[in-house]
Amino acid sequence: MVSEQQRTREIEELTQKLSTLKEQKNKLNIEANEWAEKRNKLNEQCKLLRGEVLNLRNERDKLNEEVKGLKQQRERTKTEIHEKIEAIKKLNQGIKALNEKKSSRSLQTLQKEVESIDWKIQTTPLDLKEEKELVEKVKQLETQLNIHRKLEHLSQKILELQAEVNTLKTESRLCHENLTEKAQKSQEIHEKMLGKIDELKKIEMEADGFHKLFLQTKEKTRPLQENIMEIANKLKQLKKEIREEEEKEKKKSEGALREKLEKQAREKLRRGERLTWEEFQLLAEKGITTQD
Repeated sequence: MVSEQQRTREIEELTQKLSTLKEQKNKLNIEANEWAEKRNKLNEQCKLLRGEVLNLRNERDKLNEEVKGLKQQRERTKTEIHEKIEAIKKLNQGIKALNEKKSSRSLQTLQKEVESIDWKIQTTPLDLKEEKELVEKVKQLETQLNIHRKLEHLSQKILELQAEVNTLKTESRLCHENLTEKAQKSQEIHEKMLGKIDELKKIEMEADGFHKLFLQTKEKTRPLQENIMEIANKLKQLKKEIREEEEKEKKKSEGALREKLEKQAREKLRRGERLTWEEFQLLAEKGITTQD
């Protein structure tokens, strides 16, 4: 049978061991918290970097959309320039064809000649044949005048188209410059974003390393906690056994005392001596009265 002294000594040893284990566990928890704190700081940096990457990506994508729009505008302008140049070529062909039919005389000369003939017809008495010849001549001159007028119209149209082409070329050049500037800026932002992504990956890896150390350290506390629980339960059981033993001894002592008091009370009763209240109650519990 295990003595109370042995139990007390075992409790002291277990208490000391429990204190040591708790101290070891506390140190590991402190270490784990340090790893967690470093991990959390890095995770916060990652959060900020992800925000920066997202902002850069949005800015880059916006510029890329603008570049796309400018490219489309540039292509439309090129198409329009090409169409106007083709129109100019056709007009030049028309001018070339009219030049082949054009009289060597100038517009002013032809106009003066027509005016002169008209005046002659109006002021000079002419027979039918002469008048008919002059009218026919006027028709021929009008034909030549129309050629000159068409040439002037075509030349004016060419000048207008050339002015429009020059304007479009200027727009195309400015569009290209704007496009190039935005494309370059987009590339710079893209490279900056890639740098942030690389930085983010490195910090994420470092944070993952601290998290693994945190988990490993926490894992080390598991057997310590199991030992702590085991010892705590054992201490609880030992203390319970001591209490039960103490209760048993207490009851045993109380029983012996009651027997002694009862014996004394019986002797006093037999001798006719006066009983104390305690002695009286004790005999009463046994069903013995002073009348017996």
